[in-house]
Parts: sequence; C-alpha cells; structure tokens
Amino acid sequence: MLDTEPDLSSNPFSHIDFTSGAVAAVSGGSDSTALLLLLRHHLDRTAPATKLLAVTIDHGLRSGSAAEAQAVAKLCARLGISHRILTWSGLKPSTGLPAAAREARYRLLSEAAQAEGVGMILTGHTADDQAETVLMRQARAEGLARDEGQGHAEMAGRGLAGMAPATLYDSRAWIVRPLLGLRRAALRDVLRRENVGWADDPTNADEAFERPRMRAALADGNGAQRIGDALALAAHEGRARSQLGLAAASLIGDFATRLSCGLIRLDPLLLNTGDERAAVYALRILLAMAGGIAFLPDQARSETLFGRLRAGFLCATLSRTVVDSRRSGIFLRREARGLPSAAAITDGTVWDGRRRITLNDSSSALLIAPFGAAAAKRLAKGDGRTPPSLMRAALAAEPALWQAGECLDLSGDSRAPMAVEVRPVVAPFARFLPSFDLAPARAVAGLIGAAPVPPLPFSGHSAG
Repeated sequence: MLDTEPDLSSNPFSHIDFTSGAVAAVSGGSDSTALLLLLRHHLDRTAPATKLLAVTIDHGLRSGSAAEAQAVAKLCARLGISHRILTWSGLKPSTGLPAAAREARYRLLSEAAQAEGVGMILTGHTADDQAETVLMRQARAEGLARDEGQGHAEMAGRGLAGMAPATLYDSRAWIVRPLLGLRRAALRDVLRRENVGWADDPTNADEAFERPRMRAALADGNGAQRIGDALALAAHEGRARSQLGLAAASLIGDFATRLSCGLIRLDPLLLNTGDERAAVYALRILLAMAGGIAFLPDQARSETLFGRLRAGFLCATLSRTVVDSRRSGIFLRREARGLPSAAAITDGTVWDGRRRITLNDSSSALLIAPFGAAAAKRLAKGDGRTPPSLMRAALAAEPALWQAGECLDLSGDSRAPMAVEVRPVVAPFARFLPSFDLAPARAVAGLIGAAPVPPLPFSGHSAG
C-alpha cells in the first residue's frame, strides 16, 4: 500500500467495475509500474478481495528484457500481487516490428485473462502516449491529403480521436486505459515518493521508430503546448466519432434488414435521410461487414458509390462486397472471388473475416469451404419477396461443412454436426472495437445475429 495518498487530481479507477477482476499489463517501465502501485492502492481501499493478476510480456527483443521481467516479479511478490511472465516466442518480422509486437502482446494478455476468467486488461498508457499517437496520426492524415486526396485524409482522420478509454480485443477482453488523463511526469513523481524504480527501454529512444521520433520532437520548448493541443483535439474528435457512430447505428436499425445468410437489404430511403455523412458511414460499416474486411472502405470511393446509388440502379463491388441496387432495394453480399479454399476446421478461427468457428469435436474428416454455386442452387430457399438469384449468390459464398465430398448445410440442415458452430462477426470491429464505435458495432451485431458486445467495464460512465 502507498504510504501517502497519490498527488493526483482524481482517482483514475473510480469509474471502473472490478467485479470480475483485472489483469494489469506491467512491463517494468515507469507508466505500467505506476499503474500497478496506484491500482493496488485503490483495490486495497475499495475492493481488497478483487482478483488481480500482473502480467509481464517478454518480447525477447533485447538482452535485458528477461531481467526486467524478473524485476517486476520481485516487485509483485513484495506487494503481494500474483504475477506471470509470458514470452513472445517464434520468428520476429524484419519489418513492422512494433505493430507485430503489439499484436503479440495483446494476444498473450488476452489469453492470460481468459485463463483466469477475467474480462478486463488494464494498461499504463498515459496522456503523453495519447498526444504522441494523435500527432503521429495527424501527420499521416496531412500526408495522405497532400499525396492522395482529401478522402484518404478523412479516413485517416478517424484516428485523431486517439486511443479509446476502452477497446474490446478479439470480442472477448476489454483493454482499459485508466491513465490517459495523467502525465508521465506525475506518475514518476509517485514512484519516486515510494522509492520504487523502473526500467527504461532503450527502444523508446531509438529514433529509427516513429514514436521515439515524435517523443524527441515534443521535448523542445513548445512541446507542452503541442501536447495540450493534441489532447484537446483527441477529446473533440472522440466525441465527434461517438456521435457519428450513434447516428449511423440509428440508420442501420431503421434501413437495414438481414434477408438470409450473407444477404443484407438496404431500404433506398437510406440515401435521402438528410444526414449524408452518417449514411455514408453506415454504408462503409456494412460494406466492411459483408465483405469480411477489417478496415472501413476508402471514404472517397464510398462517397462516390453513395452518389451513384442515388443516381440510379447499379451493380458494383467495393471491399469484396457486391452492391446490387434494384427497384426492390439495395442488396449487399460477399463477392464470389477470393473465398477461402477447403481446409480442416480449426477451433476459434475467423473464416473469411466474417464467421467465427467454434469446434467441439476434433473429427478430422470434416472440412470447411464455401457452399459454391451448385450446393447453393440446391439448398437456397426463396421467400417470395427476394430475387432467388440473390439468395443463391449470397449462400454460395457462405461456409459449409464438407464430408467425403458431400456438402453439409451449416445454415440449419439437420445433417450438419451440432459439434460445429459458425457465427457471424462484425468484421471491421472483430479484432479491435474502440469504445467510440460501440453503437454501430452493436447495431450490426443485432442485424446479423453476431454475439452481443460485452458490456463496458465501467460504472455508469460512457467511454465514448
């Protein structure tokens, strides 16, 4: 327990619900070490029985990383906190190393949380990290506007909201960032008062990487002003992104209908709601969902498609999604090109970016592959309102079980083994769902029958 109350303006954990416990990501640096001390102090006072596990990820990228992990283990032992060291093993990429390390870190943390029956991971990201993130994304957006046009810049500009207070990872664990409102200097003051040291990762000063270059640039005379401006921009853009998401979610609820497996109908009235920005955003989300794409389609191309839909009937493809506009409506389905080949079923995988596979039987005789045109023609059942050709085309791109060359229907055929479940996922938010985007993610999940988004681990507060 801290000997004195932290010199902080407010408790950064007061709005977090710790009922189901927490995993704290602790690297040994100042930010995560301060997170651990402050968190332990908070729980000792408010919920001493809370399950708390500290996890250190050893990326194996530096000779001193193992010793740093052991130092965290010793600190946790002194504080009476359970601790685990997980190692990122295997080959490391020669390019894109920071992104690969981040993905490995979140995967390992999520696995540790799942093993403990905990649905929340806390990280030590600070206001300094937030400002650096926003300024880096701002520079990229300005570069895209200069080099590729305003549409690309607007898409990149979504990132100006910075890191969300909470992000759902892989549809199963919330990554919560309680220190986003605190400066690194204040956290280090806490550590000094408690006589607790920390490790300085030399890669944080290696200007071969983008973030250290930005950190160095903010160390000059006007750094404090730039950081303040960046944080104000993040707050503004976060609110705007949440509001746009709420509007898009409302439009999806009013104008989108799931007709059958893989087939969505949009009411043409969506094109003339009076809120074109929200309507285009809703269309982008639905295109990414139908096509199984992890990123929203290009803003400029989406706006062009929206304009063409207003002008008359058409059939076009964007982000692997066929957009078929007819008198009876605007229909979205996965295009037939680029579908996965037949493969053995693996539990927990996401097929084609669109369907999550749950396997309760390890039978090796089953394969998963698209229905294909022949099976779809035999199995697709018309509803008297939807053109049969659309239903067949949509079903042909859906996954089916195959056994000894025979297609077993996963959409309700009694021959399909109950040991295998295939459930839709909201593709653009399946891996990372920032709390800014909760409203549209929930709207699409309800539309297609995906698993409900777990509730935010906050007590009566919005994370948008």
